[in-house]
Amino acid sequence: MTPSSRAALSAVIITKNAACRLETCLSSISFCDEIVIVDSGSSDQTREIAKTFNARVIDKPWLGFGRQKQFAVDQASHDWVLCIDADEWVSPELETSIKAALAQPVAPVYRMPRRNRFLGRWLRHGEGYPDWSLRLFDRRSARWSDDAVHEKVLYAVTPGTLDGDLMHESAETLRDYLEKQNNYTTLAAQQLFERGQSTNALRLLGSPLVRFVKFYVLRFGFLDGIPGFTHTIIGCMNSFVKYAKLAELNRLPIKPA
Repeated sequence: MTPSSRAALSAVIITKNAACRLETCLSSISFCDEIVIVDSGSSDQTREIAKTFNARVIDKPWLGFGRQKQFAVDQASHDWVLCIDADEWVSPELETSIKAALAQPVAPVYRMPRRNRFLGRWLRHGEGYPDWSLRLFDRRSARWSDDAVHEKVLYAVTPGTLDGDLMHESAETLRDYLEKQNNYTTLAAQQLFERGQSTNALRLLGSPLVRFVKFYVLRFGFLDGIPGFTHTIIGCMNSFVKYAKLAELNRLPIKPA
C-alpha cells in the first residue's frame, strides 16, 4: 500500500506523435505512483515531454489498439492500472473518486463517465456523454481484448462506478477526425470479415437509422446544437461505411434484405 493507505496505481498510455496534447494528460495524472508510456515510433517531442514527467517510456511497434494497450498494462509495476489516452485528462473530481476507490475497493474494475469536446463544445448528451468507459482495473481480474479497433476491457464481475469525468479533448481538426474515422471503419470492417460476417441492405440502411434515433432523439443529442448533430451524423455515416466496406471485402453484391 502507498503511504496514503491506498493501493498503488500505474497510469498506462499508448502514444504516437502525441506531443501537442500529452502535457495536459500527464499533468492530470501526477497523483499516480507510476506513469508508463508505450510509444510506437513518435517523430515529435512525445518522448521528451514524457520524460519531464518522469514517465517510463517503452518502444513497441504497433500491434493494434487492443494488443498495444494490453502490452502497456503488462509493463506496469503495479496491478491496479489506469488506462488513459494522450488526448484525455482526469478531472479533479475523478481524481478524488479514483483515490477513494483505491483506498477501499468494492470491485476490481471501475467505469467512469467520459465527456467529449467536439467542434469547440463539451457535449452533454447523445453519444458524447456520459460515454461510459471502463479504464481503472486490477489487471489480475481484467484485460484488454485483442481487437485491432473498438477494443474493450474484458471482465467477469459487476464494475464499480466512479464520480467525476474523464475529459476527452482532441486537438484535431474536423478533417483529421474524418480521416481517423475512415481508418477506424476500415479496421472494423476487416475485423468483421475475419470473423466470417457478412452484411445486407437492411443492415446497411438500418444501422445508421437506429443509431440516429438512439443518440440524437432518445438520448437528446439535439440539445448539443450543431456539434451534437454533426457528431451523431458522423457516427451514423461510420455505421454505413463500415458495412459497405465489409460488403466490398466479401466481394459480393449487397444481399437483398
